[in-house]
Amino acid sequence: MKRAGKLITLLFIFNLLIGPVSATMNVIVITDPTGADPNGAAAGSMSFAQNMFQSTFLMSKEKRFAVLSGGEGASTPRLMAIMDVINRLENGATAAEAASAANSYPGIRVMCGGPGIGAAVGGSFDAYVVIVEDDGTITVTPYSGGLAVLPPGKRGAIIHLRNTHGNPKYGTATRVRQETAINIGKMIRDGYSATYIVGKVFEEVAKDAGEKYGGGAVNLASGVSTGDMFTPENLNETGYPMDEPYVKVCDECGWSIGYPAAENYQTCPVDGSKLRVIYAYDALRDAITVTNGSVSVSVYGTEEAGVVQTTQEIVRASVKKNGYSAEAIARSINRAIKNGFLVGVNYVEPKDINVKPSSRAVGVYYTPLPDDRTAPPMELPVSSGLLEILGNIQTAIGFIMVLLVLFRSSLISSFRRG
Repeated sequence: MKRAGKLITLLFIFNLLIGPVSATMNVIVITDPTGADPNGAAAGSMSFAQNMFQSTFLMSKEKRFAVLSGGEGASTPRLMAIMDVINRLENGATAAEAASAANSYPGIRVMCGGPGIGAAVGGSFDAYVVIVEDDGTITVTPYSGGLAVLPPGKRGAIIHLRNTHGNPKYGTATRVRQETAINIGKMIRDGYSATYIVGKVFEEVAKDAGEKYGGGAVNLASGVSTGDMFTPENLNETGYPMDEPYVKVCDECGWSIGYPAAENYQTCPVDGSKLRVIYAYDALRDAITVTNGSVSVSVYGTEEAGVVQTTQEIVRASVKKNGYSAEAIARSINRAIKNGFLVGVNYVEPKDINVKPSSRAVGVYYTPLPDDRTAPPMELPVSSGLLEILGNIQTAIGFIMVLLVLFRSSLISSFRRG
């Protein structure tokens, strides 16, 4: 209850500072209702509208549920509806029991779900519920308002989709909502994971319905989120277009660069390898999908633009090549700093790299450079102490030369007299 109270306070303050926050595409996919599959439950939101911050998709890592919000009602009732749903889920409610709370708030939509509790959407919505039986039978059912439920223990999904006013593809939502729901059912039947399917949903909806700005997604089974990868940098702006290229990556060394700067690079400046283009919807899928080779990378000590993303790619490439070696990771990062691909941070040592192979996690602790420097001092073949001594010698020599110039006549006279 205390956590819920703090959350509603933060959301209320956040709501006062920005314009409307309304996701027009919400989706929850559950391919493993038991929660055993680390990629068996996922959810996400995006929209053509502005301000797609994470207040539109909240996640509880502890209890493994997501709450996705939207609708055309007033902002304050939306916040109250979200908190009502969260409180019910925190107290052990099923998704259906929690989502039904949205019907008490006019114009509001709340979708929620997770492994073990099923999924549901309540309030004002246009959605399809997808259920895939164990024998492969797919049922796709439309719902409009009230309550729509994917029961606990069932494989399936719920997708809500409307068009935002001003979207050039306005009027496509009805068709795309149905087509995407059918495709979700087919992918569940064919054995694809929930995280993969959510990535495909983002691709399909962004391309075909134009509701394309992130937003983001969460892995409910493993507690992984896209965080602020695609959310807008500033208030009252749209997020990242999910159907456009997001980053170029070198698969050999891990060097990467985001768009639009990536347009200037065709090959890796480190080793000359061809760069691979990753679209935003694929970056979203990769960010929330857990595999044996995946690495969770946390970066501390800097907020410099591009440092976090580039560090993550460098670390993943190093782990893939050398395993969880703090020494190897430090060498790779320092090489990038030396070549100017990581700016604003100092060189790291192995002690600055925290590796946890058992949880496939790496933490990188940077020390920001002082005085707004972008690059650390040059690595020279002599020590700084020696340079200081040499500097002092140079200063002494210079002082002596000044004395010789000023007192040249007196010194020459004295020499002749001697």
